Amino acid sequence: MNRTLLKSVREYKKQSILTPLFVILEVFMEVLIPFKMADIIDVGIQGQNMEYILRVGLQLVVLAMLALFFGALAGKFGAEAGAGFAKNLRHDIFYKVQDFSFKNIDHFSPSSLVTRMTTDITNVQMAYMMTLRLLARAPIMIVCSWILTLSINFDIAMMFLVAIPVLGFALIFISKKAHKYFIQVFDEYDVLNNDVQENVNAARVVKAYVREEHEVKKFNKISETVYRLFTKAEKIVAFNSPVMMLVMYAVVMGLVLIGGRAIAFTTMDEGQMTSVLSYAMQILMSLMMVSFVFVLIMIAGASTDRITEVLKEVPEMQDKENAVTEVPNGDIDFENVNFSYAGEGGKLSLKNVNLHIKSGQMIGIFGGTGSAKSTLVQLIPRLYDITGGSLKVGGIDVRDYNLAALRDQVSMVLQKNVLFTGSIYENIRWGDESASDEEVQRVCRLAQADGFVQEFPAGYNTMIVEGGNNVSGGQKQRLCIARALLKKPKILILDDSTSAVDTKTDALIRKAFREEIPDTTKIIISQRVSSIEDADMIIILDKGEINGIGTSEELLKTNQIYREVYESQVKGRAENE
Repeated sequence: MNRTLLKSVREYKKQSILTPLFVILEVFMEVLIPFKMADIIDVGIQGQNMEYILRVGLQLVVLAMLALFFGALAGKFGAEAGAGFAKNLRHDIFYKVQDFSFKNIDHFSPSSLVTRMTTDITNVQMAYMMTLRLLARAPIMIVCSWILTLSINFDIAMMFLVAIPVLGFALIFISKKAHKYFIQVFDEYDVLNNDVQENVNAARVVKAYVREEHEVKKFNKISETVYRLFTKAEKIVAFNSPVMMLVMYAVVMGLVLIGGRAIAFTTMDEGQMTSVLSYAMQILMSLMMVSFVFVLIMIAGASTDRITEVLKEVPEMQDKENAVTEVPNGDIDFENVNFSYAGEGGKLSLKNVNLHIKSGQMIGIFGGTGSAKSTLVQLIPRLYDITGGSLKVGGIDVRDYNLAALRDQVSMVLQKNVLFTGSIYENIRWGDESASDEEVQRVCRLAQADGFVQEFPAGYNTMIVEGGNNVSGGQKQRLCIARALLKKPKILILDDSTSAVDTKTDALIRKAFREEIPDTTKIIISQRVSSIEDADMIIILDKGEINGIGTSEELLKTNQIYREVYESQVKGRAENE
């Protein structure tokens, strides 16, 4: 456990301190019990003193009850500390991820983040809880038992003093050998989880193409890799048990030899021998506990590294101290903007982009696959930071804005429309959680979604299943547009978000935009000419560069890319008619 993770203990520091404290008290009670038992045998039984036996026996009962009481409290506080620590870790990682830019998220796969927040945190939780209880208990038990053994027999105490370091060195050696394999195992777990997640999400596609057997083979290959790495790690860890047993048997043999001779030569009483045997068992059991916790710590060590990596990831985008919190209007200005996903020195996805968009305009963005249309609009709400040049919204550089304030005024409907588990009302209110039912219904009418929603038996209370798989692609797009409209943004971006709706519905949506939100800057990316031909300005992108700017009529005269696509699509419409 490192300092980064221990910061997450926070309000559970009290439980984390009380747990080992009560464990120590429990140990003190337990180590006194063999000492009192020796007195009963050597004084009470041999002296046939019933009064002494009863008095010391009562003390034994009190010690046992106190040990039970302290043990129960240690268990209670240990469970609270472990569960609370895990809760805070999940909270810290989740909140950290919320601050990540797209570039930060690209550094970790979604499946990897899920594994780190579940399996890895569970490993750390178990190790932390067992460390508080067993690693506090074992050293105190070993020290106290050894001191009391030393008071009874010096030779047996020295034998213990030799055995303990031998076992310690063996455990450290095993740990170092196994750690690298546990790291590799959890990295493969990420791949395995990603494969399962992808397969489940794309179950319809898998079945449609009859690719079940292929997916099973792919899963088995990854699972086999996890099995092989885990086997390597466990083979090394498996040496822990025989080393432990070897030390234990050596100690028992030495104890029998030394103790037997001491009793034979009357240098040690039978009761003392009973106490030494009890202390020997306590020491050996404590060593076994250390061995068990050591294995947990080895596994948790790999998980700790992976969790720390997320917590130490520095968000690429940080708000300035006096960040602007108000977006004046929907003006957008690109001035010599360059962008690379790899950062400075990387291959440019956008090159020397110069654009000036006035607030309230409807802008169409057109271009072939890979022309960087989505990349261009993702720079506006600062999902990625530009690599060079200047990008201003409302006359202010986007890097001077408070991120939340900027994104609250720039609504995006992405290519991959996402709906969440919950009712239609709940999904639309992502745009404004305080919106009334009437406001929700109004934006749904603007997005041409009200008609099909009203046809559902439960209307707006219809539950959307995970991913929105119980609505069609066109219905999902219209619900996402309604959600974006509810934010009342100054800039609305539709990234190919009407591709699944018919041309008539598409036209009605654009008409509603012009009439109902005239002051909002509207940017529409589309492969369909009919979706953008009535725009105030159309931007043609080609290989990350602006190939042409103008109205539809102007581009038909001056831009070959637009003219060719326009003519092919218009001809296709005419043939269909």
